[in-house]
Amino acid sequence: MSIFTPTNQIRLTNVAVVRMKKGGKRFEIACYKNKVISWRSGAEKDLDEVLQTSSVFNNVSKGQVAKKDDLSKAFGTDDLTEICKQILAKGELQVSDKERQSQLETSYRDIATIVAEKCVNPETKRPYTVNLIERAMKDIHYSVKPNKSTKQQALEVIRQLKDSMEIQRAHMRLRLVLPAKDGKRLKEKLKPLIKVMESEDFDDQLEMVCLVDPGCYREMDELIRCETKGKGSLEVLSLKDVEEGDERLE
Repeated sequence: MSIFTPTNQIRLTNVAVVRMKKGGKRFEIACYKNKVISWRSGAEKDLDEVLQTSSVFNNVSKGQVAKKDDLSKAFGTDDLTEICKQILAKGELQVSDKERQSQLETSYRDIATIVAEKCVNPETKRPYTVNLIERAMKDIHYSVKPNKSTKQQALEVIRQLKDSMEIQRAHMRLRLVLPAKDGKRLKEKLKPLIKVMESEDFDDQLEMVCLVDPGCYREMDELIRCETKGKGSLEVLSLKDVEEGDERLE
């Protein structure tokens, strides 16, 4: 798609239009494709990487730039950067039906891939295939939400799938080393966060190897650093505890 704007003689290519109706008028901004979703999910933070031009239009394809008075009345400001941010946040991304379907299919696959990478069957410790996760998502009638990141949606899918299949986040394997004087006291505080204790050695210091839910890692790290004043350590031995071998659950 190539748009010629006679008002400023700029040829805009690969345009994604975000449209917003406010104060009875239509306002549009010209963005780069794929960047709008990245901005909304928080992955892209540089507005210049999202906007093709900082102008606000009544009609991008015809090159009709919005009047300053109309912008002030509708948005309460004539600051184009602020107006563009408002339109980006609340406007509707204009895409063809074919493009929209393609984006939804890609996002659906991406979400299933993230779930498959993060999860296992809790009984067998075997990972699931992406195809199986996609089928399970269809069974629960999961719909992709265009304004949410695939990672956010993957976590939501995991929560929903737990009602219909045996699935859980794969545990992380950690090694904890704690000073002797803090060992017993700190172990009691850490116990609720530990899923499986694999080994425990108490000599000059307490050393433990354990499995934990990935969501608990940050809490454990902060607890050890604060309680031991930096003398304890937390080491990731493996990000995903799965059974050895290539077998995946179909």
